Amino acid sequence: MEVRIAAVTKQLPQYMRATKEILPFVSQWLSGEEDRFRRKVLKIFENAAVDRRYGIMSIEEVFTATSFEEKNDIYIREVKKLGTSVLQKALKKTNWDPASLDYIITVSCTGIMIPSLDAFIINDLNLRQDIVRLPVTEMGCAAGVSGIIYARNFLQANPGKRAAVIAIESPTATFQLDDHSMTNIVSAAIFGDGAACTLLSSEEDSKGPKIIGDEMYHFYDATTMMGFKVTNGGLQMILDPEVPAKIAEHFPQVIHPFLAKYDKKIEDIDHLVFHPGGKKIVQTVEELFGNLGKNIDDTKAILKDYGNMSSATVLYVLERFMQRGPKPGELGLMLSFGPGFSAQRILLEW
Repeated sequence: MEVRIAAVTKQLPQYMRATKEILPFVSQWLSGEEDRFRRKVLKIFENAAVDRRYGIMSIEEVFTATSFEEKNDIYIREVKKLGTSVLQKALKKTNWDPASLDYIITVSCTGIMIPSLDAFIINDLNLRQDIVRLPVTEMGCAAGVSGIIYARNFLQANPGKRAAVIAIESPTATFQLDDHSMTNIVSAAIFGDGAACTLLSSEEDSKGPKIIGDEMYHFYDATTMMGFKVTNGGLQMILDPEVPAKIAEHFPQVIHPFLAKYDKKIEDIDHLVFHPGGKKIVQTVEELFGNLGKNIDDTKAILKDYGNMSSATVLYVLERFMQRGPKPGELGLMLSFGPGFSAQRILLEW
């Protein structure tokens, strides 16, 4: 049973700030620290390879002491609007009726809400009452690819069906005002907010790139490398500086055996749809792919224009490729890394 990606769309939050506009707020935030430390932090922001990022709250709100409850309330309010909007945009792009959807997957790890986001979207767009729901949380940056894998599994078992994967993240809502650690600072420098929607189909006449294969790869004994710690101030980022080295160490096992299952080699891949986790991860993967004659220019462009939006970011990269219209027969490799520690992969053919 063939499963194809019919469309990818994005939806940006209402606020946008250039990195240069953020620096005065960062400097003020660190006013009680030594000048040397403050200058170091400003350099981290300036050198993060992120020119701008979008947010669900204004820059003034971000740098205002708010409780977990207050930040999470903003998250809930805004992701409901973004979720409905981005799905509407995708449905319009494919000319699909909202009632034609059979499966809805919502992906987010940067806030907490029960009922989950999909319940509100069902009401807003009057989706079918028997639609199958799957909210995906706690998978971080890898979850955008994870959601597509789950959708493909459903569609392979159910011919003639349609699925929507909606990824919405707001790392802005996880910023810790009273935390001057390098982890909190680096995450603030590289992350931004955003939403994306991917529509998939197992109908015979469906268009778009075909998913040839997918697979997850789990790193043993690496559960402390990436994630969130729940504190009274909210979701506190965990980001081990050894993540790039861990990726490099496992890279051959992540890439080559997966492609070999489909009689492919990295040399056969035309498009690398890679999640931009941050400047150092991008540099690490660029070196690894560069040695194989490939580039990840589109990944770097998305990081520059939007920052790392966790699970939604790789879908921005995919949309960029699909807008260019790859030639029939060309292959794409989607790749993202997330908490666990894990790597998710999808092989596409246009």
